[in-house]
Amino acid sequence: MKPQQKRRAAITGIGVVAPNGLSTETFWKSTEKGLCVLDRVTREGCDHLPLRIAGEVRGFDPVALIEERFLVQTDRFTHFAMAAADLALEDARLGRTYTGDEPFGIGVVTAAGSGGGEFGQRELQRLWGQGPRFVGPYQSIAWFYAASTGQISIRGGFKGPCGVVASDEAGGLDALAHAARAVRRGTDVVVAGAAEAPLAPYSMVCQLGYEDLSTSDDPACAYRPFTGAACGFVPAEGGAMLVVEEETVARGREAAIRAFVAGHGATFTGASCWAQSREGLAHAIRDALNEARCAPEEIDVVFADAFGVPEADRAEALAIADVLGAQGRRVPVTAPKTGIGRAYCGAPVLDVAAAVLAMEHGLVPPTPNVFDPCYDLDLVTGSARPAELRTALVLSRGLMGSNAALVLRHGAHALS
Repeated sequence: MKPQQKRRAAITGIGVVAPNGLSTETFWKSTEKGLCVLDRVTREGCDHLPLRIAGEVRGFDPVALIEERFLVQTDRFTHFAMAAADLALEDARLGRTYTGDEPFGIGVVTAAGSGGGEFGQRELQRLWGQGPRFVGPYQSIAWFYAASTGQISIRGGFKGPCGVVASDEAGGLDALAHAARAVRRGTDVVVAGAAEAPLAPYSMVCQLGYEDLSTSDDPACAYRPFTGAACGFVPAEGGAMLVVEEETVARGREAAIRAFVAGHGATFTGASCWAQSREGLAHAIRDALNEARCAPEEIDVVFADAFGVPEADRAEALAIADVLGAQGRRVPVTAPKTGIGRAYCGAPVLDVAAAVLAMEHGLVPPTPNVFDPCYDLDLVTGSARPAELRTALVLSRGLMGSNAALVLRHGAHALS
């Protein structure tokens, strides 16, 4: 085994359940083409709400993917996470259930922002409509932020270090950073990521308090960050799970190393304090670059947070320029999430999946629905742009004030 300080966290598996694809392959094809799948909300009980447009995961059948004994205990957000974890483990050639001799060598870390709103609403309706005897025992766990971590680890027999980041959007990157640090400290494999299901009536009503939520009726105009027409963000459901594995372990079983989690930084600047987020995000970027031993000029592409509020977008553009300097005005910047919406904690993990795939394919995916960017950024719009991509920077901020940055290195070009 390598000395502890030389252990590196490699991404060997990717699993995606998103509005634009129920597999990593379909997700990438849609992302590469810049398809927009935002549409009218069709979930039952939501048609009268002022939030009209969202990124729904359509065609997802949990009954076909998850055993009944787990299905009855869990909410839609955990169904997404469990399905994505299965895909990631299969992609890494590990199998969804551990059958080896080291179950304590595999951990699970997820992030969650909204929890199990749909399950909780159903049980509360039973409580008030029929009485406490009609409330199921799983109400106590299905809504909980840690439910996805718990169910993935129990179902897979994974007994290594487990955890949950209960945070807003940036928590998705923080969960991956926790996984990478666990690997560097001695854990062989961590299944990590985030998935959200915030489109049940109860969850949507809670979101109506967000001033930055887009209430546009037009899917093509509802989410247009970095433009003069920016009117807020569009929520989405879904997410992604990754297999983060120690490099030597992965190479020992001849697994394909898709990328390395090279550096991470996180700060906090206060809820909706967008002007202050410039400094906080810039600080997080610098920390991520320092941990990755990466010079600003080495960044080949930036996957932007792209909040969709003018003050927030301006702060992000300035933060990128503050750290990357002149390079910040030349490095390609993209925000594929404008085609699917912001899945809260799941959004930056989907960006990480897209970044790894972009490096593998040598393409920067476009930013759907954005044609007239008004900031000094090289924002990729229209169609995908061919480019040699060795290092990617993924950014995320949250409504409650979190800022995070993650540096990824292509597996074929990472520093030794």
